[in-house]
Amino acid sequence: MSSASQHYRLSDDLLGPVLAILDAHQDPYLAQGLVSAGCVNKLDIEGKRLLLGLVYPYPCMTQYRDTVMTVTKALAVLDAIDEVECEIDFQPATISALSAVDPLPNVKQIIAVASGKGGVGKSTTAVNLALALAAEGAKVGILDADIYGPSIPLMLGVTDFKPVSPDGKMMTAAEAHGITAQSIGFMLGQDEAAVWRGPMAAGALAQLLSETQWPELDYMVIDMPPGTGDIQLTLSQKVPVTGAVVVTTPQDIALADAKKGVSMFQKVNIPVLGIVENMSFHVCTECGHKEHPFGSDGGRKMAERYQVPLLGELPLKLNIREDVDNGVPTVVADPDGEVAAIYRDIARRVGAQLALTQVTPSVSINISEDE
Repeated sequence: MSSASQHYRLSDDLLGPVLAILDAHQDPYLAQGLVSAGCVNKLDIEGKRLLLGLVYPYPCMTQYRDTVMTVTKALAVLDAIDEVECEIDFQPATISALSAVDPLPNVKQIIAVASGKGGVGKSTTAVNLALALAAEGAKVGILDADIYGPSIPLMLGVTDFKPVSPDGKMMTAAEAHGITAQSIGFMLGQDEAAVWRGPMAAGALAQLLSETQWPELDYMVIDMPPGTGDIQLTLSQKVPVTGAVVVTTPQDIALADAKKGVSMFQKVNIPVLGIVENMSFHVCTECGHKEHPFGSDGGRKMAERYQVPLLGELPLKLNIREDVDNGVPTVVADPDGEVAAIYRDIARRVGAQLALTQVTPSVSINISEDE
């Protein structure tokens, strides 16, 4: 690397200790040191100022400040370094679990959010997950694949949008709260139902996916309908899905159906990124007592059984339902609140699990030469 200022070579006797310190910093979501995880892509030095470049394979923008402070403090023990200048970026790879299916143009990774049955908060989870990924620095879209019961327009507060086709081939998508959205609900009247047989519904999903003018997206979140029918089969055969998130509640009947969802994805070789347990607990607003109205540890036991992560446990809170009913999901309505923090943590875990499904990129270290 060269520039107008004088550069000093990062000598071998400095390079070793710097790499050791960086690799001693364990990323909490990748469970690896920064060097082992392939996050270090630049090391340079100007005088006693270390120029460090980090590139994360998952979105974690809200964690950057803490990472820089921790790493800078650790590197300060070296006499050759008085200052650390750190640049952090996020660059996800383009990944599909289905090698026979071509990647979707403009979309790097596709996340299917599914449940075995309705009523477990799957759509609420999908919307807040999409918004949490965006809050962590990703470019995100959401596709409402529930052809018979589309809810994304209401949850995002986009009830008056109608797609148009400027070129007669591709149709526009909606924008809401910083993400892009598409739904059959945008094309139906408010009280109109899609009365279609399964293959027609599956075909509608394929059209929504492939005939929408999606912008450049790091992630597309697909809000799946409940069950394991034609739409799920279409998804597993024709859509370049990267991984799936399964939503459940601790209740035995919900867990039984969620297990079928996990089994379905495993049969079609789509990685299950983890389990989200909704309505996990309730905290009394009067006395603060924590109770589990639908049982406890169901999601954790299910995750252990299938050897997948438990991505998060969300409380049973009135405002979560009220926020999506009002078209302003909790991640947007109360970004500094406890629930939004849980969703952002889930988003980071999902992104990290997606990154771990690929080969970790090799470390590229730029060392300046003496001029």
